[in-house]
Amino acid sequence: MEHLEIERKYLIRLPEKHLLDSFSSSQIEQIYILCGEGGRERIRCRETEGKKVYTHTAKKRVSDLTRIEIENEISEEEYRSLMQQKDPGRDVLRKTRYLYPYRGQVFEIDVFPFWHDRALMELELNSEEQPVLLPPDICIIRDVTAEKEYTNASIAKSIPFEKLA
Repeated sequence: MEHLEIERKYLIRLPEKHLLDSFSSSQIEQIYILCGEGGRERIRCRETEGKKVYTHTAKKRVSDLTRIEIENEISEEEYRSLMQQKDPGRDVLRKTRYLYPYRGQVFEIDVFPFWHDRALMELELNSEEQPVLLPPDICIIRDVTAEKEYTNASIAKSIPFEKLA
């Protein structure tokens, strides 16, 4: 299914464990696969409460905030088959995603096992002009929406952590 993905992304201090534990969460394994020029494709296994969902996603950048996204659910067999097309220049990305509902918005907080003091927080928007109400109990380091090094695809390239600070 094709749609526009409009989102803001923030680098945040890793929230306290008790706060994260109060949110629903999923384990995500994300693999970038080789594809043609001008876009990016990935496959993902998302496990929530023991149930796994597999997806294949293609994205194309429209602006710093907006991408065209085509996402389809696939079978485990299709997932395993597409793993053979893994981009050798990118690692398998594993993260825990927490859903944080706040004032009618749902923030996604991605915690990576290799970061011990920070995380990424995203919010999908209805338009690029939509105002964002940031939760006061999250320490925002800065808005990284336009910073390519904070895309999951870039993080999967094994960029030295010092560059991501």
